[in-house]
Amino acid sequence: MQLTVWDWAVITAYFLINLGIGLWYKKRATGSTEEFFVSGRNVSWWLAGTSMVATTFAADTPLAVTGLVAAYGIAGNWLWWNLLLSNLLTVFFFARLWRRAGVVTDVEFAEIRYSGKPAAFLRGFRALYLGLPINCIILGWVNLAMVKILLIIFPGLQFPWLGITDPKLAALAIVFMIMLFTALVSTLAGLWGVLVTDLFQFVLKMGMVIILAYFSVKAVGGMGALREKLQAIDAAKGGHGSVLSFTPDIGSAWMPMITFCVYLGINWWATWYPGSEPGGGGFVAQRMLCAKDEKHSLLATLWFSIAHYALRPWPWILTALASMVLYPTLEDKESGFVMTIVDSSVFPPALAGLMIAAFAAAYMSTVATQLNWGASYLINDFYRRFLAKGRDEPHYVRASQIATLGLMVLSSVVTYYQTSISEAWKFLMAIGAGTGSVYILRWFWWRINAWSEVSAMAASFVISLALQYGFHLNSENPVHFAWTVMITVAGSSGIWLLVTWLTPPEDEQTLLAFYRRVRPNPALWGPVAGKAADIPMRHDGWNNLLDWFAGCVMIYLALFGTGKIIFGRIQTGVLFLMTAAVAGWVVYWDLNRRGWKVFEEETGGPVER
Repeated sequence: MQLTVWDWAVITAYFLINLGIGLWYKKRATGSTEEFFVSGRNVSWWLAGTSMVATTFAADTPLAVTGLVAAYGIAGNWLWWNLLLSNLLTVFFFARLWRRAGVVTDVEFAEIRYSGKPAAFLRGFRALYLGLPINCIILGWVNLAMVKILLIIFPGLQFPWLGITDPKLAALAIVFMIMLFTALVSTLAGLWGVLVTDLFQFVLKMGMVIILAYFSVKAVGGMGALREKLQAIDAAKGGHGSVLSFTPDIGSAWMPMITFCVYLGINWWATWYPGSEPGGGGFVAQRMLCAKDEKHSLLATLWFSIAHYALRPWPWILTALASMVLYPTLEDKESGFVMTIVDSSVFPPALAGLMIAAFAAAYMSTVATQLNWGASYLINDFYRRFLAKGRDEPHYVRASQIATLGLMVLSSVVTYYQTSISEAWKFLMAIGAGTGSVYILRWFWWRINAWSEVSAMAASFVISLALQYGFHLNSENPVHFAWTVMITVAGSSGIWLLVTWLTPPEDEQTLLAFYRRVRPNPALWGPVAGKAADIPMRHDGWNNLLDWFAGCVMIYLALFGTGKIIFGRIQTGVLFLMTAAVAGWVVYWDLNRRGWKVFEEETGGPVER
C-alpha cells in the first residue's frame, strides 16, 4: 500500500489529537492515585461504557471474527456471543455492588471482604500475577496481531538505515513506537486520558469498519450477489448448515452438542477471561468503580453489553463474508479482513490514511487500558500496600507512571518471544477455568473466606494444565474443550468448597463491615445480617434475575434483528427488534420502579472505610 502526503497528514493528525487529550487531562490526573486510576469516581455512564467497548475492540478482534466466519459461518461467533450471559450478570447483579465497594481495583476487594494474612497474601499475589505475567501475555498477543496487520499492509517492510531488514522485526519496531506513544499519553493523563481517547478512537474505528463493510459488499456486487455467492459456497461444501445461519448446526464437527451445552450452561459463569470475568473484574471493574454512582455504574456496563454484542459485530461479519467471496483461495482466512483494505479494487486508496489511523486506534485503546489497569495493580495493591506505605499522593502517581512505562518494556520482550496467540489463549483458559463460582458467590455467601479463593485459583490452574498437557486434551478441539471445562469446574469447585468448610470463617468484624459497606442480598448472609438490623434489607435477587433474562432477550434479539434486516428479512427483523424493545422496556420499568438511589443516600451518609 502506497501512502500519499494526505494519508500521512491524516495519520499525524490522529496522533496529535491523542497527545492533545493527554496534555489536556495531565493536571487533573496527577493529583492523586484515585484520579489517575479511577478518574476521581466522577465518570458518566456513556463515557465509561464506551471506553469498555473501545478496549474490547482491539486490532486483532476483526481478524479473529473473520477467521470464525470463514471457518464456521456467522454462527461461529457463538464462541464469544455466549459470554453475553456473563456480561449481563455483571450488569444486574454486581455493578451496584462494585460501586458501593469503593475500592480502587478489584484486587483491593480481597482486603475488604477477607481479613488477616490470608487476605493480604491474596491481594499481593493477584496484584503481581495479574499485573505482570497475565497482563504482559495479553499485551503480547495484541502486539502480535498488530504486527500481522502491518506485514499485510506493508509487505517487505524494512528500515535499512537502522540496520533492520527483517520485515517482522521492522513491524515490531513500529508497534513498539506506537506503544511508547500510548504509554506516554497514559502516564500523562491516567484514566481520564484513557477514557477520552477511547471515545475518540471508538468513533473513528467504528466509522471506518462500517465504511469498509460497505465497500466490501459493493465489490462483491451488493447484498443480493453476496447472498447468492455464499449460497454457492454452501452448495460446494455440501453437508448441513449455511454460512448465513445465525445459530450453530448442533452436532457439527465444530459445535457438538456437548460443546454447545458447555457454552450455554457452564463456560460463561465458570471461566475467568479478560473482559468477561464472572462477577466483574479487571478493566470492567475499573470502569464501574470510576462511575459517578451506582446508576452510572449499572448503565455503563449495560451500554457496553449492548454495543459490544448487538451493534459492533455486523460490520466485521459483512467484511468477513465478502472476503470469503473475494479471496476464496486465501490460505490465512483471518487476513481476509486486511486484504479488503489493501485491495484498491475494493477499498478507495484515498481513505488509506484514515483506515490506518483506525487500526492504530483499535490497537491503542486496548493497550492504553491494559497499561493503566496493570499499573493500578502494581502500585495500589502491591507497592503502596506492602513496600511504601504512608507516602504522599504525588509519589504514588510518579510510581504509577514509572510502572506504566515498565509494563510497556516488559510486554515488548514478551511479544518478541511469543509465537502463538492461540497458545496464550489456552494458558489463560487454564488458569481461569473453574474460578468463576467463587468470584460470584463471595458477594452473596458469608461463609466464603480468603482460602476459598486461593484454593479455587490453585485447583483450576493445576487441574486444567494436567488435562491439557498430561492427558493431552487440546482446547482447540471442541469436545476436548468441553471436557476440560467440565472436569476443571467440577474438580476446582469441590476443592474450594471443601477448603471453605475446613477453614474458619472470616472474623465477625470484617464480615459486618463488608455487609454494611456493600449491602449484598441478605439471603445467604443470615448470621451477619441479623447483627446489622439498622441496614435495610433488599431481597432483590428475583428482580435482578428478571432484568438479566429480559436483558438477554433484548440484546440477542437486537443482534439477530439487525442481521435479519441487513440480509433482507425485513419482517422478521422488525419483529425481533420490536420484541427487543419490549424486553428493554421491562428492564427500564423494573429498574426505575426500584429506584436509582445510591448507597450513601439509602444509609443516610457515607460508610466508614
